[in-house]
Parts: sequence; structure tokens; C-alpha cells
Amino acid sequence: MQRCRVNPETTFPPYTLPKGLVWGVWCRSWWHGYSSFSPNAGFKSKFNLYLMHLKSYCFLLFILVLTHLATAQQRFFNLGDFKLENGQVIKNCRLGYRTVGTLNPNHSNAVLVPTWFTGTSQQKLSMAAPGQVADSTRFFTIVVDALGNGVSSSPSNSKAQPNGQFPTFSIRDMVRAEHELVTRHLGLPHLYAVAGISMGGMQSLEWLFSYPGLMNKVVSIVGTPNQSAYDRFLWGTQLAVLERGKYSTDAMKTVGALHEMHLTSPSYYYAKLPTEQEFRQHVQAKEAEYVKNNNPYNWASQLRAMLGHDVFRGRDREEALRSTQAKVLVVVALQDHMVNPLSAIQLARDLNAELLELTGNCGHLANGCETDKIREKAKTFMALQAE
Repeated sequence: MQRCRVNPETTFPPYTLPKGLVWGVWCRSWWHGYSSFSPNAGFKSKFNLYLMHLKSYCFLLFILVLTHLATAQQRFFNLGDFKLENGQVIKNCRLGYRTVGTLNPNHSNAVLVPTWFTGTSQQKLSMAAPGQVADSTRFFTIVVDALGNGVSSSPSNSKAQPNGQFPTFSIRDMVRAEHELVTRHLGLPHLYAVAGISMGGMQSLEWLFSYPGLMNKVVSIVGTPNQSAYDRFLWGTQLAVLERGKYSTDAMKTVGALHEMHLTSPSYYYAKLPTEQEFRQHVQAKEAEYVKNNNPYNWASQLRAMLGHDVFRGRDREEALRSTQAKVLVVVALQDHMVNPLSAIQLARDLNAELLELTGNCGHLANGCETDKIREKAKTFMALQAE
């Protein structure tokens, strides 16, 4: 009789599943299937029983992976007094991050995931789930909290520079701090990839031009290399509402409604909120949600960073394009009313990069509505050489 075997070279994430648990789940599912077969039983019925056991244990494994992802430890890197590109200084600056997965022996499978606008590393651990872009069963995934998100140094948590006294930072400053985390704190001279969604995609593209030789691949999902006039109208209006409203609760409510309106598309809301009552209930619930979950000073600080975002700022465009070394995957949503897709499409053409266009009416939330398309594209794009 064959014995249950596990590849001795298989590694398991230190912050996902205990090694014995993974082995046990897999071996048990295999053993149920193997032991189900009998010369006296019909092959078809026993094979179906085997598949049923395998599916149930795979589902269990998936749930366990998600559970452990959610408990990946929050860590911090202290940068000290961090000088920004505008000359201002964030005092006692620190950067939050979480890691999940196992770094391989030659340190060639590290993937950095920057957070989206106002997002946290805890929320973005979803990108490290099995089958996702930064799948932690294949990669050592580093999810980093961007400056101003309320976890890393931000207006809301700075004792030396609280609220309106907090310095004005840029997307490029975010990336430079993340570079310090990767190279100086984690000791990694190279990354396999940098991948992000929305503002995370903006940071990913800044990585591409600020540190062109430091990663093999870059993935930008509904991000942009620079802001269009439409984007500036949206972000600038939100910032003006907060500033003129003196960061009040009412100002945050208005900003939340504006933000919610642009997250999807007119046709999406036409179908989702067909009556005035449903619309009013939705707006009231969202306004309360935005006020509860967001600090207006943090929101404004990241708005300013996005408004100033341009990967070609201070660089010759053609020279910058020639300097890139990483392979690039650009994912855009054609009905995106939050981050205009045209600049990203043009960049993909200029770089001869892979381009995936999402066509549904979920707009900026297309990465959630058309997940299967992204996963299928990312599966081949992110494949390690050994795979």
C-alpha cells in the first residue's frame, strides 16, 4: 500500500497555516480517496466519493488560509525623522506592514503590496489569498500601510504633528519609505513584483520609475501614472470640501457621498437603486459609514498625495520609459469614474506592456466584480520561473 507523501521541499507561510495542519488536511483528503477504492466496489461511485472528499477538504483548507491571513501580525518599521521631497520632515516616522508566506532560499519570491486610498494592510491581505495576485502560497507577500492611512504615520496618530500640522507628503514619498522598509529593514535587495490596486496601483507605477531595476514585475490595477483633468476635478473638489468645511463631520459626509457616487457608474446605480427611498437609505448609510471609518485629516493628506501624483514629474518622459526594466501588467476599468483609465492605457502602449481592459459597469470596483478575469491574467503574468 502506498504511503501518504508530501513534497519535502514544500514550504508553508509562517503567518498563515501551521505546517502540520496543511499536511494533515491534504493527506487526510488523499487517504479518504485512496481507501475508498475497492476491487468489490464500482469505480465510478468510489471515484465520485473521492472527489467529494477532496472538494470538502480543499474548501476547508481555503477557509483556514483566509482565517490565518486575517491574523497576520501588524508590524512597524521606524524610519526616524523622514525627510520628504518638499523638504518637510515627518518626525518619528514609522511604517506599518504585515508579511505572509515563506521567503524561498534565494529570496526571489518577495512581492510588495501597497495599500489603496485610506486602506490598511489588514484589508489588503486579501491580495495574498490563494489564487490572488500576491498568492502567499507561492510568494512572500509584504503588505505595507501607506503614509497617511491611520496605521503608518498620519495626521490622526502623530503626537508631534497632529491633524493640520502634519507635513504634506507625496506618492513618491510613500514609495521611498516603502523602499527603505524593503531594503534596509527587511534586507531584500530585490523584489519579484510590486502589485497594487487604485492608489496602490499608483504607488506600483511610481516604483517602476523610481527603482527600475529593483523588481521583475509590476502590476497596476485601476491605477494611473498621473492624474487626468477629470481626476483633479474629483479629488480637488473633495479636498476643497474638507478644507472649507474645516474637516467637520458634515464635510466628511459630503465627501463620502461624492466618493461613493464615483466608485461605480451611472448604469450600476440605475439598476441597484431604482427608487428614491432606496437611494436615500443608501446615501444615509454610506455617509454614516464614511464618518465612522475615516479621519478627515488622513483623507485629505492622501488626497493631496494623489493630486500631485505624476511618475514623469521631474523626469524626461522618453528617458524614463527607456529606463524601465520590469515587465508590466496594467489593468483598467473602461467605466472607471474614480481613476480615469486613459493615462494608464497610454502608458501600457508606450511600454508595450500587457493590458487587461475590464468592461463591466462596476467602474472603479471592477476588480471586485470581474475578479476571475484578473486572476486568470495574473496567474500567467505572475508565474515564477520554476513554475
